Amino acid sequence: MQSAPAILCIGQNYAEHATEMGQEGATELVLFMKNPATIIGNGESIVLPSCCEHEVDYEGELAVIIGESCKDVSIDDAMHYIGGYAVANDVSARVWQKQKNGGQFIRGKSFDTFCPLTQMVDASVIEDPQNLTIKTTLNGAVMQESSTACMIRGVAELISELSTDMTLLKGTILLTGTPSGVGIGRTPQVFLEDGDEVTVEIEVVGTLTNSVVKK
Repeated sequence: MQSAPAILCIGQNYAEHATEMGQEGATELVLFMKNPATIIGNGESIVLPSCCEHEVDYEGELAVIIGESCKDVSIDDAMHYIGGYAVANDVSARVWQKQKNGGQFIRGKSFDTFCPLTQMVDASVIEDPQNLTIKTTLNGAVMQESSTACMIRGVAELISELSTDMTLLKGTILLTGTPSGVGIGRTPQVFLEDGDEVTVEIEVVGTLTNSVVKK
């Protein structure tokens, strides 16, 4: 399991996902955080919390790991501060995210096991982080399929914007947003159940597979 000083997460960074979440046309960067204690590795189990009912969702994402502490980074220089990339699943308890905790995302994103993550691949392995296919399957059925080319804000722009007057510590994990196809946006809605298996694949970066168990 990796450790991190912080997990910074971007919401609605793919236009079609913003639309399915009812935020079509939104232009402001949506930033929230996850507790670093949420991190689990490939092959470990996502545990459905006892305080959650039928609400836990998957979100396949490209993770960026900051390789050197930085602040006020320009877009042109941003890629120099990337240590590597990983495949992530931003597991989300939707009722806690949207209806409880005063409308703040953090609690619904921060239950234990809610950040499955592969081992990091070195930044040098990824020629262009904005040209990677990303796919999420649930029990073998394709739920999300897109490309990082569809991000509203690319990796360099995110690092530049987030580092403005705010230090990004070495080892910080940046989750760059999820494509459309999440469970809450479907008709009927699809949420994780005991016995499910979720796989997120990102071209070159790797494959992340986790079973789901009930607490």
